[in-house]
Amino acid sequence: MNLQKKLIILVLVTLSSIGLFAQKVRYKDLISLLTSKQYEKAEPFLKKYLKDNTDNPNAYLYMAIIFQDKTLRMDPLLHTEVMTANLDSAMFFYDKAYKTITEKELRRNDDYYEAYSRRDPRTGKFVIKLSDVQLFMDDQIKAGKEKKIKINYLKTYFIESEKAYGRALAIFKSLQGEYVTDKILYLRADERTVTTLKKLGHTFDSSVVAFERYKTVSKQLGKTGHDQILELVEIKDYNNEGSLSADFMKDNLKVWDYKRWTNDAVAKIEKEMIPLRHNLIAYDIELNKLHEKLKNDSTSVKNDLTKLINKLLEEQLKKYDNDPLPLAVSAMKTAELEYLSDLMIDKPVKDSANVKLRLNTIAKEIKGLKRLDSISSLLEKRNFDEENLNYKFYIHKVFGQIQVLNENIISMREFAEREIIKKQKQWEVNSQSLKWLTAANADSIPLFVESNRDLKYKPLVITEDKFTYGLVYQDSLAKGYFYKITPSRIAGYKVIFPVDQPVFKKKNFSLFRTLWVASSSEDTYFLLIYSTQKTDNQFKGSLIKLNRTDGLVWSNNFSFETLPTELLFNNDTAEISIKQTDADGAAKIMVVDKSGKKSG
Repeated sequence: MNLQKKLIILVLVTLSSIGLFAQKVRYKDLISLLTSKQYEKAEPFLKKYLKDNTDNPNAYLYMAIIFQDKTLRMDPLLHTEVMTANLDSAMFFYDKAYKTITEKELRRNDDYYEAYSRRDPRTGKFVIKLSDVQLFMDDQIKAGKEKKIKINYLKTYFIESEKAYGRALAIFKSLQGEYVTDKILYLRADERTVTTLKKLGHTFDSSVVAFERYKTVSKQLGKTGHDQILELVEIKDYNNEGSLSADFMKDNLKVWDYKRWTNDAVAKIEKEMIPLRHNLIAYDIELNKLHEKLKNDSTSVKNDLTKLINKLLEEQLKKYDNDPLPLAVSAMKTAELEYLSDLMIDKPVKDSANVKLRLNTIAKEIKGLKRLDSISSLLEKRNFDEENLNYKFYIHKVFGQIQVLNENIISMREFAEREIIKKQKQWEVNSQSLKWLTAANADSIPLFVESNRDLKYKPLVITEDKFTYGLVYQDSLAKGYFYKITPSRIAGYKVIFPVDQPVFKKKNFSLFRTLWVASSSEDTYFLLIYSTQKTDNQFKGSLIKLNRTDGLVWSNNFSFETLPTELLFNNDTAEISIKQTDADGAAKIMVVDKSGKKSG
């Protein structure tokens, strides 16, 4: 660059910096800035020049180039309107230049167009042709138009993607607001919910498609200052994820994958929840059929209930609710059917003479009633407003409305309470019967030991469901008794036998003890009743033999130096051995023969 040009540049820069635009701008002074591509410095002077001079084609050309150059440093997303306006301006000035640049202009100002000179292949000399300059301008106008279209598409697709994602985000947040947890979402989902979910998926799809188009246009434009990479983030926790917005200007663009989540949610609703609801209705219908069968046929349906149990149904529903209302209602209905079935099964037992059997039956029925009472009482405490939202379809199909369900539950609980009271009274009556053995003479023989009761019959031994024996006192005089215990608690065969009356006085009953042994066939019994208080320095007792055929065989009194500890029977010899142990642990045996006499 020569000294003159440097001076001109210095002057122009100085003029620009101090704002002396009132002075006339000479194009020859300005051209050095333009040819050296110092467009930012040249622009204000060129604009002033063109304001005063409208007949310089080269000035129009450089004005077009300046506007075109400015777009290279602009963000097409942030400065779209300004950028397209600059492109319009560039094309406007290219068009004016195209119309005014002639062969004459090129010959007169060939130094202005040095950038377009090329070697002529025929002459070997560098020449500037009008066709070359026009081709350049044609290309720039065409490229400018295409770029303007692409910039507008770029911004349009970007905004479409961002806005569509914003709509998807808003839909998802509205779902979270209506359905606090994913379990509630699936329990309460209806056609409207599915429609909303599908809308969310389609909206997100629109965002992704628009973004892909944006990226395609961005690649065509080249350097835009943006290189976003879309990363789809899976929503694993509906309760805590999916509600944060995304910054579409960031290169690392993370967005929630609403499409994947909605596909999964819709699949669960349509393939799991809806069939599950219909299965719950079908299950309830089957329970109602069993109720009608029990009512009409007066027969137990317990076996049918066992076949009806659907573990899969329970497992599926408990994935969404730990304590589902339909299962609790089914459990209540099942408990009622089991109780009513027990009544049918137990009907023959009601008239049974076996008191214990009757008691066991009543106890079983009370247990069933308590289960029914427990289930219905817990059901009654539920939040029916929430349950009506969670199981609207089930409640509507089975009960019509929530109030009817509530009334059913209350009715069931009241029924269970009434039945429990009735059964407990029956149990008490039968329980008392179990404690007494009724003799033929209408005497009541106690089958329990209560020291504080002054009973006529005072048992020493009670073997459950076999026999009892003890002492009976008439005017304070003791006799022994033996009664066979029957299931009906009506005495079987009995034996009344004598004992050593002076020894076995009623006031000393607490001092009396007993040992017994039976023959191997259990048709003969040996009873030893003795006092633990010495009389004449010896322990007194009575040994009795009895059997079902003869009743009392014999009853003899004996004296012992030490307390008897064991009674043994020899089936071969029919002898009785009474074992005694002294204070030193030494054993002594007294043998009684089959006639009741002491031997040896």
